[in-house]
Amino acid sequence: MSDTLKFLYRQFFLTPSVTYPHQHNLEGQIGIVTGSNSGLGLESSRQLLSLRISRLILAVRDLSKGAKARRELTHAAPWAVIDVWQLDLSSYASVQAFAQRCDTLPKVNFAILNAGILKVEMQINESTGHEEVLQVNYLSTALLAILLLPILAKSGKISKAGRLTIVGSETAEWAKFQERTSKSILAAFNEPRYFDLQDRYYTSKLLEEFFITSLCQSVSRSKVVVNIVNPGFCYGSGLHNEVTGALGVVFGIYKRMIGRSTAIGARTLVNAAVVQGEQSHGRYLSDCAIGPFAPMVEEKGEEAVAMKLWSEMMAEFSFTDAERILERMRA
Repeated sequence: MSDTLKFLYRQFFLTPSVTYPHQHNLEGQIGIVTGSNSGLGLESSRQLLSLRISRLILAVRDLSKGAKARRELTHAAPWAVIDVWQLDLSSYASVQAFAQRCDTLPKVNFAILNAGILKVEMQINESTGHEEVLQVNYLSTALLAILLLPILAKSGKISKAGRLTIVGSETAEWAKFQERTSKSILAAFNEPRYFDLQDRYYTSKLLEEFFITSLCQSVSRSKVVVNIVNPGFCYGSGLHNEVTGALGVVFGIYKRMIGRSTAIGARTLVNAAVVQGEQSHGRYLSDCAIGPFAPMVEEKGEEAVAMKLWSEMMAEFSFTDAERILERMRA
């Protein structure tokens, strides 16, 4: 079966299962969802509240939009403590400040790193010098993941190991990733000749898969279970808001015809973060089940690319405690 037919089969014939409170009651737990003021993040938050979570941190770039989401969620779950904390993945300083704030919590049982962007035109981040999609979807997400590890590990000392879920995409399979042959992979993303709005997003999701496989070589599953989840192609996510005009109209119709609702897609995020056990550590999840990574991640001969990506990323994070954190996360 071709990749396209597999994609359509999943979209039309597979429906992720609902997680019910009698199966997984989250009373007493504290969770984090990034990008939680709309789309998959908001729907995931709503479903976590239906599982009776005691405290939920909505990590958002726009505090006013976060406050609006909080009011909506509080109306449906008045028993829960819902906080709105600022997180701007365009800024390393914001990522560090958010992680430091999380460290003041008594514990964090799980974090769902859902925030991501798609850009129609190439844009260089003024503070980091990197292309913006690469910055938000890969570099800042990876840094946040590493900084949250010791905080999540505290949960394991109280009950079960903490959970860290990154929201990926099956579009990683379609990435060309031409930048991988460059002398510096990260620098190559700044070259206009490589920029294509679709492929840049696909490639950012492929890099997340490379990151997970490398990260989990340094993280013991007894401390934090780390996985990556594909929610499927969803309408109502807001991801493609920059696609406007006639193309935006056509794409909107296509999403509505092919896509799942964000409520359906969010089921996979909740499953990955609170249902899946240690067997999901370092694995790719789709439709609430473990599946294969994108072929490029598992192909022989691509190990050198994974090592180079990891080396460049860790050099980028040399201003942080990332290296020291990973040393502590080993068994």
